[in-house]
Amino acid sequence: MGGINPAGRTSGHQAFRRTVLDALPADQQRQTLDGLAALMRLVKATETGWQDASGNRVEAPSEQFHDQVLNHTLVRRNEDPRFQAPGLATNRQASMGFDAPLRFRLPRRQLPEHIPPSWEVRPLDARQVEVTVPAGSLDVLLPDAQTSKVSTAAQLPSGFDPAGLYRSVHHPRGLSMAIFAASDCLGASGLHWESLRQRLDPDLIAVYAGNSIGQMDDQGWGGLLKNLVSGNRATSKQMPLGYGQMPADFLNAYVLGSVGGTGAALGACASFLYNLRLGIDDIRAGRRRVVMVGTADAPITPEIIEGFRAMGALADDLSLKALDALTLLTDSDYQRACRPFARNCGFTMAEASQFVLLMDDSLAMEIGADILGSVPDVFVNADGYKRSISAPGIGNYITLGKAVSLARDILGEKALRERTFVHAHGTSTPKNRTTESHVFDQVARANGLFDWPLVAVKAFVGHSQGSAAGDQLTSALSSFAHGLLPGIPTLDAVADDVHGERLRLFAEPQAFTADAAFINAKGFGGNNATGVVLSPQVTEKLLLQRHGSRALAAWKSRREAVREQAQAYLDQADLGHYQPRYQFGEAVLEGPELTVHADSITIPGYAHSVSLKVPNPFGHVEDEGGENS
Repeated sequence: MGGINPAGRTSGHQAFRRTVLDALPADQQRQTLDGLAALMRLVKATETGWQDASGNRVEAPSEQFHDQVLNHTLVRRNEDPRFQAPGLATNRQASMGFDAPLRFRLPRRQLPEHIPPSWEVRPLDARQVEVTVPAGSLDVLLPDAQTSKVSTAAQLPSGFDPAGLYRSVHHPRGLSMAIFAASDCLGASGLHWESLRQRLDPDLIAVYAGNSIGQMDDQGWGGLLKNLVSGNRATSKQMPLGYGQMPADFLNAYVLGSVGGTGAALGACASFLYNLRLGIDDIRAGRRRVVMVGTADAPITPEIIEGFRAMGALADDLSLKALDALTLLTDSDYQRACRPFARNCGFTMAEASQFVLLMDDSLAMEIGADILGSVPDVFVNADGYKRSISAPGIGNYITLGKAVSLARDILGEKALRERTFVHAHGTSTPKNRTTESHVFDQVARANGLFDWPLVAVKAFVGHSQGSAAGDQLTSALSSFAHGLLPGIPTLDAVADDVHGERLRLFAEPQAFTADAAFINAKGFGGNNATGVVLSPQVTEKLLLQRHGSRALAAWKSRREAVREQAQAYLDQADLGHYQPRYQFGEAVLEGPELTVHADSITIPGYAHSVSLKVPNPFGHVEDEGGENS
């Protein structure tokens, strides 16, 4: 797994450790804070030790920058300059009236393409003109600034800029995050991608990655849609780079060099799980052996935030003040804005990119992959008829019910009751706390579950839209590794309308040995999904049953070298040394360079040909001449 979110880097469990920091041993706390300080460019590692931005020696970043790291990660006051004073740039429509003719000068190139017939335009020189407007009125747009009604957000750690780590040229933020996250995933795997790619028929690799909204900042569709009214010109990049499947396209073209399966399933807040399901189905059907799955969402823009605020979905400043009877909001109030299953008033917008590398079990064992867990299935169901397209419905009862049923079949009744937990969607809206907890309550009652642990990581990292379930899945994998469940630190008290009789809701991290976790998503429009993720210990037991003890021992032997390579990457990453994999314009091929046969296509640079033989489940028919057609 690899990625980046407001808690930090996914690899090496850095982001997870930030969410359970106080429950960690002292050495892991120091390592986490040092690594975050390096990520945030507060310090840099040199041959002689740590240095700050001014070149001064730093003995212990975890101590010197402790408060700065904590205050500029996770949910907090929005640090985007656009949201600071004087406010968001806007235009106000106005009708100007004047009694005498109005004269002004402007560059010739700034004249309207269609000059109003009442205007008199006199050239002053080759570049300047003088315009005379007769007395009367003139409709204009006056530049203005508007204080944002929403001042909280869950941004990437301050100082971290993924676009500055590679040759990014006007890439939308979400795509820069995808480049970093996918590279982080590959580095943390300990596997050499080119070696892995050359072992396989190129068609046995796939990438399923996207986001839920598209690239809506100025470098993508956000800028494109504003150009006509803002007076700017569209660029050649804004249209293509805005598409929601572009994270997959970027990985194929610039990171993996894959010619295999590709695409993205967009399902609002369930998008990550939708893509995960595509990968699982491909591997189960034997169509692919390696699949990279992920999402990259960067929706902290004025327009997107205003759209969700207008829906009443966000925790805006007025609602936060009313919730706590405050007249003024402080930094600590903004840090507590996201309160799943407590008294709350809306979710907090976030940005994140998460990627996981899937393999079939035989290949994983053959190459010595370090297995973090396994996903037997993801279940998806819609809500049926609804009053409001954005309101919750009934589909989540089906998805979670199926997931629990599968886990019971795999693990047994005792493990289901005692060693599973739920990663809730937990958005921090009043509607979600009631409806999602009711889903959990009903499924728990039907399966005889009591004291079912509930995790809601949006309290730390906010709601990253399509990447939300990626935040949940990677956190669950880290819980398996650390034996800890993050608490809900903003849970002062469980809200009265939460159906919590059979749930365990807690504010502080808790020790817990888990066999499985349920990753739950309730997306706008009725996009419900629940995934089952099994611990590495349970996964090893399943591998032992399928492959035998000798094969398991051989896999563990091969795994040692892979783990050493992964640790070498993590050691450098903790020092703030990143080298995202970005291969622009390298090994580009076109049709004439291929060798095309009836049953295969040979591609220069690929060790194996692409097989064109496909199964035919439809049977054969005889043509009139008696031959198959």
